[in-house]
Order: sequence, then structure tokens, then C-alpha cells
Amino acid sequence: MSVVSVEIETAVAAPAPVTTPLVGLSRGVIVALASVWLIWSSTYYALRVAVLALPPFWVGGVRYLAAGLVLMAFARARGDAFPRGRAWLHALGIGVLLFVVGNGFVAFASREIGSGVVAIVCGTMPLWGALLGRFLGAPVSPRELLGLGTGFVAVGLLAWGNDLRGSPLAVGLLCLGPIGWALGSLLVRRVDLGSATAGAGVQMALGGFGLLVVSVATGEPIVPPAAPLEAWLALAYMVVLGSFVGFVAYQYLLREARPALAMSYAY
Repeated sequence: MSVVSVEIETAVAAPAPVTTPLVGLSRGVIVALASVWLIWSSTYYALRVAVLALPPFWVGGVRYLAAGLVLMAFARARGDAFPRGRAWLHALGIGVLLFVVGNGFVAFASREIGSGVVAIVCGTMPLWGALLGRFLGAPVSPRELLGLGTGFVAVGLLAWGNDLRGSPLAVGLLCLGPIGWALGSLLVRRVDLGSATAGAGVQMALGGFGLLVVSVATGEPIVPPAAPLEAWLALAYMVVLGSFVGFVAYQYLLREARPALAMSYAY
């Protein structure tokens, strides 16, 4: 695990005091925000590189199943708390929303649609979170809504002149992706899934398994075809940084920060 991940896990175990009254953010939240903003802003391009040469659902399945199992083993070795009883079913549902819908659908669309446009469409996710949060006990304040609206306008300006071209299936799945991710993110706050590391590992492992089931069901090859080195490097980058560090940081934010702040990485 990286230094950033250790910093986040330390904050989970014993949340740091607020060090900057003006900002009102703990050290752990600041570290987690920086990790998610910097790492996940680059994974759209890495995903594009990987799925141009490898089956999209297979890529997601391998990425999240591998990362999830490693994180679960790490959490078990540390003695972290795991989900109990029906929480495993909740983790499965959240994993499907986050990784099959939120990531798998986007990966499929990335084969036809450029990474810049994909990132722009995924920028609608915080607004979906604000809308769905009204029904799930996480309403946004007027100030947060203003911030989300400003971000969406900025996303629209970036999208100006970009053409969302692709098959109807690819465009449809891309538009569903942010909805699934926003809904899954909100549900994380309502279920006790153990520690941040254990919860992230369980969700990723179950979501990765679901992606592999979809991969087989859609006829993707079980053994992927020969691919250039850059595709494998992109997959490794997504596993190590995008999942190990990025998703653990995101889980921490969902528990310790307002949903609007946690989902701000999309901008």
C-alpha cells in the first residue's frame, strides 16, 4: 500500500482534528480528496487505452476482483471489521451499482466514445447524487446546490464543440453509468460495511465478479486476445492506483464528508 493509502487508513482509525478553521476540513479528508481528484482524473484515459485492446467487461472484472481480493486479505491481516449478515447482500447490490453499472457501462462506451467526452458525461454524476440524495436522506444545502450547478456549467463549457457520437447502446450505457455510481455512493452511507479497507475490498470483489459474469454472458473471451504492452500497463495502473488508493480514499470520503464534496472528483 502507498504512503497516501496509509495516511487515509490512519485517518479512518482515528479521525484527525480540524487543523484549518477557515476551511473546516480534517487532514484525512484533505488527503483523501487530493488522492481521488488526482488519481481518478487520469483513469478515464487509462481505461480508454485498456479497452481499445481488451474486452471492456473483462477489464473491469479483472481490475476490481483482483484489487478487491488483495484489499480483503490486507484488511483481514490487520484484523479490520468486515460486513456481517445481510450487509453482504447490501455490499453485493452496491458493488453492482458502482462497478457493473457505474464502471462497466462506461468501459463499454469508452470503446466508441473518446475519453474526454466520457469524462464530461460522468461529470453529471454529482447532480444525480444531489437529486437522488433528496430521497435517501442526504439532501444538499442551497450553497452545495449552487456549487454543483456551477460545476455542471463548467462541464458544459468543456463539452462545447464535442460530439457525443457512438452507437445508441454505447450512448445509453454511458448515460446510465453516472446514475448507477451516484446511487451506489449514496447507499454506502446507509450500510455498515466494516472498515474502509474491508468495505472497499468486499464491494470491489463482488462488483468485479459481477463484471466477469456479464463478460461471459455477452460473449467476451475468457482468455483475452494478445494486446500491446500499453494496454496491460493501463490495466495495472487502474488496479494499483485507481482501485487500491483511489477507491479506499473515496470510501473514506463517503463516510466522513458530505456527499456533494465526496462526489466533486467528477468535476
